[in-house]
Amino acid sequence: MTPAPLAARLNVPSGPLFFPVTAYGPDGSVDLDAYRTHVRRGVEAGAAAVFACCGTGEFHALTPEEFEACVRVAVEAAEGRVPVVAGAGYGTALAMRYARIAEAAGADGLLAMPPYLVVAGQEGLLRHYREVAAATALPVIVYQRDNAVFTPETVVGLARTDGVIGLKDGLGDLDLMQRIVSAVRTEVPGDFLYFNGLPTAEQTQLAYRALGVTLYSSAVFCFAPELALAFHQALRTGDDATVDRLLDGFFRPFVELRAQGRGYAVALVKAGVRLRGLDVGEVRPPLHEPTEDHVKQLAELIERGYALLEEAK
Repeated sequence: MTPAPLAARLNVPSGPLFFPVTAYGPDGSVDLDAYRTHVRRGVEAGAAAVFACCGTGEFHALTPEEFEACVRVAVEAAEGRVPVVAGAGYGTALAMRYARIAEAAGADGLLAMPPYLVVAGQEGLLRHYREVAAATALPVIVYQRDNAVFTPETVVGLARTDGVIGLKDGLGDLDLMQRIVSAVRTEVPGDFLYFNGLPTAEQTQLAYRALGVTLYSSAVFCFAPELALAFHQALRTGDDATVDRLLDGFFRPFVELRAQGRGYAVALVKAGVRLRGLDVGEVRPPLHEPTEDHVKQLAELIERGYALLEEAK
């Protein structure tokens, strides 16, 4: 675990937030050596934090034993240079179990996924996350998406919960996010953190930044860290020309390619990592691999993205 509190480490990010893919070998088992290499390279490339075994890391496909092994390896690979946040999810009892496993494995915090399958009311959702937060000493970031969508009042309740330090938004309702930010700012003054957690968050980060949301996940960082870093730097310094050039030439086309297949938010990213020379295996079912043509388009797009960086020099 890193010595400084997680919220303080994340509050002023030095780079994109890195959500590594989980590596599998030819037999389908977790490849910890490849995973260690992937995480280490991301940290050395300039990630501000590692979010291990979350959505991009196929949390849903891992056994508890595999989850623990991956979190331990991520912590070892990070070497305290950046914080490591681990996923936790399913029903309340299992989410609490994963939270404790992550703490024992050395994680610095948790990303609490939506509860499994059920569409619950606000009272039940609040109770679920409060019980997960109470299960360990790790700070918790709650992930809003799919069947876990919160009213501003519920997020105020989360912000008042010991151990809950932030909200990651994977829904994309900017009106709701503005009301959430305003309500928490009014009712719970302090440094509650907000994250843009949409797939390929760079595409929407200009809009989120207008709400005061500066933290965002970067799946592109997995396979093209230089592009993700250049975009992050341009946003931070107000270099609108570079932001627009990368959006128009790389990120928008990547989002459009990602939309060509279900599950491509993970599968296409994993294909990108393989294209850049690290064999992290295929995705596990029920996800499926991108088509050969889509992988070819991805390779061309990555080449185009790096050409944009060269042109800017």
